[in-house]
Amino acid sequence: MDEQSNRIIPDEIKGWNWGAFMYNITWGIGNKSYLPLLCLIPLFNIIWIFVCGFKGNEWAWQKGDYEDIDTFLAVQKTWNRAGLVGFILFILLMVVYFLFFAAIITSIITSYHSYY
Repeated sequence: MDEQSNRIIPDEIKGWNWGAFMYNITWGIGNKSYLPLLCLIPLFNIIWIFVCGFKGNEWAWQKGDYEDIDTFLAVQKTWNRAGLVGFILFILLMVVYFLFFAAIITSIITSYHSYY
């Protein structure tokens, strides 16, 4: 094992990382952490994206060459912001998607009942 993977993980950096959750593969490559590449495995990725979200900061800290915690947090804050915005947009898109198809199904059912 190399010296970086033995780095002690400060309590300040532990926690959820929206960037690692939403952009797992890109985030992993950008942070020199390649465990998020396991998200390429179908079905397994459904669970692994949550692992990435929970463990992302720890992996990035171990693999990164950050001088201090503040620098690390500043970098991850950008990832977190992008990930949270991406998550919100995804949820909004899914709501619109389901409302759209609910409207279509309702229209079809209404047309069917008025025809017969």
